[in-house]
Amino acid sequence: NQFTSKEGRRQLLEELIAQELFYLEGKEAKVDESEEFQKMLIDAEEKLLKTHMIAKFMMDIAVPDEEVQKFYDENPNQFIAADSIRATHILLPNEEQAVTVIDEIKNGKSFEAAAREYSICPSNEKGGDLSYFSKGQMVPEFETAAFALEVGEMTELPVQTQFGFHIIKLTDRKIAQTIPFEAVKENARNYLLREKQNKAFIGKVEDLKQKYPVKMETSTL
Repeated sequence: NQFTSKEGRRQLLEELIAQELFYLEGKEAKVDESEEFQKMLIDAEEKLLKTHMIAKFMMDIAVPDEEVQKFYDENPNQFIAADSIRATHILLPNEEQAVTVIDEIKNGKSFEAAAREYSICPSNEKGGDLSYFSKGQMVPEFETAAFALEVGEMTELPVQTQFGFHIIKLTDRKIAQTIPFEAVKENARNYLLREKQNKAFIGKVEDLKQKYPVKMETSTL
């Protein structure tokens, strides 16, 4: 973004000019012919060739759709979404205020309106909606209370956590189910690709050891 302005582009141009000037001075002084530079060039070439060869080897490895589908079909337990619930909440700084708000809701005030008016949680803008979450994603006290509710039910008493006092309402519940193939296809492909690349890399290294014998000095271990 710093180069989108006229001043930013001018600074970039000045930097490119400065680099070119140093390059010209180096060529004129024949620095590229010095022993120090030649050693740096050899080191850089070696590192670049190593990186290039490994990257080229990895690029030749792929995981076709049929392999991904086979892995998905044979490992159903790895593609199950855990039980999850959707809840809204109202976060208040003290228990007395929380009890008062519960009474207001019981007397006709909508939960969402109360959340927008009283909640100190950023979710107040969405009427207290926290969207879907599964076990282990919320603090224990909140999670226990929320999962114990029936859909449409609200906690009778405030639930205390490290953040304050919550009034929780359960709005939906999803039972554990298998995630559709298309939704996990690319993640599964990436997993298989890493496994396949790692196995191929180890195999290639062993083959190269036969072609280029390796001798290890025990003093270096």
